[in-house]
Amino acid sequence: MSISLAVLEDVVREAGSIALAYFKDIKNVEVSKKSPRDFVTAADVAVEDFLKETLTKKYPEYGFWGEESGQSANQTNRWIVDPIDGTHSFSRGQYFWAISVALEIDQELIIGAVYAPALNDYYCAERGKGAWKNGQPIRVSSESSLADAMVATGFACLRSYLEDNNLQRFGRIAQNTTGQRRFGSAAVDLCLVADGQVDAFWEQELNLYDVAAGALIAMEAGATVTDFQGNDGIFPKQILATNGKILSQILPLM
Repeated sequence: MSISLAVLEDVVREAGSIALAYFKDIKNVEVSKKSPRDFVTAADVAVEDFLKETLTKKYPEYGFWGEESGQSANQTNRWIVDPIDGTHSFSRGQYFWAISVALEIDQELIIGAVYAPALNDYYCAERGKGAWKNGQPIRVSSESSLADAMVATGFACLRSYLEDNNLQRFGRIAQNTTGQRRFGSAAVDLCLVADGQVDAFWEQELNLYDVAAGALIAMEAGATVTDFQGNDGIFPKQILATNGKILSQILPLM
């Protein structure tokens, strides 16, 4: 069964409405921790429950992998969902969080959608057909100098038990770039690369549901997506997305 991007957008936007209802009353939303630095709210669960029920009903041939509910049914062809990427930002009333939905078939990402409701930005992509933001085609930046680049990163991996916690890497790259940003959502960061708002994004120790949709959107907008050694592919434990033109300059600093 072919997937309609318009139908998927309707579903994801409805999920966004559910999230926004919680967001507008965030002071009364219960926040708990799955681990010392991994937050979850009632909104995460409600959004994922809605997406799981709706997508499974519309497309019963596809399985489901969500951050909160785990894997169910067919995992060869599946939806990969992060109901709220950037839960910590969400819980503090900040705008940089997003719903991330990707369709993977035989280990290949086919469709990706990232919706940032508080920003009212909807990104989507279909393999081989390009990427869009709010219905308009998007493309990575043309910046060719790392010294003039703006880059984004995150510190999901900042754990006391990890020797490599991204701080030294950030220090090296910060010294060699003009602007550095830390928005708090890998899904949003990857879309910002796709849209040319930042020239590169890297992070480590993530999960596939954090980056699947955003990485496809970035690639369809012309980005290179690699690991820290420059190998092509989506590696959640080491993901580097660039506009392509600064890849060779940033890799030695990784």
